[in-house]
Amino acid sequence: MSGQSITDRITAAQHSVTGSAVSKTVCKATTHEIMGPKKKHLDYLIHCTNEMNVNIPQLADSLFERTTNTSWVVVFKSLITTHHLMVYGNERFVQYLASRNTLFNLSNFLDKSGLQGYDMSTFIRRYSRYLNEKAVSYRQVAFDFTKVKRGVDGVMRTMNTEKLLKTIPIIQNQMDALLDFNVNANELTNGVINAAFMLLFKDSIRLFAAYNEGIINLLEKYFDMKKTQCKEGLDIYKKFLTRMTRISEFLKVAEQVGIDRGDIPDLSQAPSSLLEALEQHLASLEGKKVKDSTAASRASTLSNAVSSLASTGMSFTKVDEREKQAALEEEQARLKALKEQRLKELSKRPSFATTDTSPISTTGGTISTAPAIDLFSTPSCSNGAVKMESDLFDLQSTFQPSMQSASSGLPVATAWAGYSTPQPPPQPPAGSLQVDFESVFGTKATGSNSHSVDDILKPTLAGSNQPSNQQPDKLVSDDLDSSLANLVGNLGIGNGTMKK
Repeated sequence: MSGQSITDRITAAQHSVTGSAVSKTVCKATTHEIMGPKKKHLDYLIHCTNEMNVNIPQLADSLFERTTNTSWVVVFKSLITTHHLMVYGNERFVQYLASRNTLFNLSNFLDKSGLQGYDMSTFIRRYSRYLNEKAVSYRQVAFDFTKVKRGVDGVMRTMNTEKLLKTIPIIQNQMDALLDFNVNANELTNGVINAAFMLLFKDSIRLFAAYNEGIINLLEKYFDMKKTQCKEGLDIYKKFLTRMTRISEFLKVAEQVGIDRGDIPDLSQAPSSLLEALEQHLASLEGKKVKDSTAASRASTLSNAVSSLASTGMSFTKVDEREKQAALEEEQARLKALKEQRLKELSKRPSFATTDTSPISTTGGTISTAPAIDLFSTPSCSNGAVKMESDLFDLQSTFQPSMQSASSGLPVATAWAGYSTPQPPPQPPAGSLQVDFESVFGTKATGSNSHSVDDILKPTLAGSNQPSNQQPDKLVSDDLDSSLANLVGNLGIGNGTMKK
């Protein structure tokens, strides 16, 4: 099985429609592809845990929902994504997991789809148990053992006796759950389980380092403890020796699968004489007969044991610091690459400077100073006449009479308050409707008394060159009422039937 399945794409599309970027990214990080979750998806989810406006319960619920899938790939990758956020995400993600009553309920998980499903289901059950124990540990002590301050002034080295005896068993339980993953090198056969193993490997180094420092603190206080405390302390130390053997085997598997030898810490066993000294001290407190041992020899044995364990702790700390430094350098390299890519993108953007091909560029470096045309200005008269350029606004052509003389010499008004010399009217097309006003009124005016309706409706230009011998019945150009009165008079004169 390779590539995203149709189910993966449909699920991601559904979350795209609902607008949940977090849920969509969770789906993309936990696809059916047999490979570890992609780094870009994990980085985005880590970023989400640091954003205060992101709903952490919703993020966790999305991961829990993916673990209900029947495919071992989806479930395993959901656990890996959760583990990754617990390690590298904001602490409030772990806090929320620790506050839940139940986490992963996968103790009976089994993928029966194939042989590989059967094999991987075993590791899923073990892995989920470790993540549950990791969250429970945080709930009990209110901090993550893999992230506590270490060293002489660290958390585990400065803890008092009572708290120390309660805290070390919690580390032991988490360490047991981790080592119970119990994988061999020949079982790390795909990218999914390999990704889980790498997270467990890093956790084992940090967890054992804290465990080791707790034991050092315990040994330094052992000979000053009460009898019941010494008994608890001795039992803790014996279990520690057993876990040291198991962690050594776990680290051997890491070396076999190709993890660099420099990234694997060295384990230094405490001298066997220390265990004997601890047992004799407890026996003496219980009143049993033991062989005599001087305080000097006891102190020497304790000093050697603490020195060995401190050496182991230093080795684990160096590996952890090296891993953190490598992660820091990787992040710096990634940021540098992003910066360079951004600079390249900016350099490829077109310049905003004006060029010859620009629609706003000027020819020959000059700027035209010709005035712009004002479509709404009133055109000026030149020699008493202006020809309008557009027939769209020349409304007078509709009313041109068929008998108007082109040589009358009378200027006429235009629709834009200008004046123009009358032009010969165009011949009406054949079949068009023509109205003969003279025939309607029963007379035909001749000579200077011939007027058209258009002449009636048009005011005459004041101050224009008009004949001085204008007839009395001539239209008064600037008075529409007078013009209408003259029209009635002319019609009465021309028709004898109307005037008795």
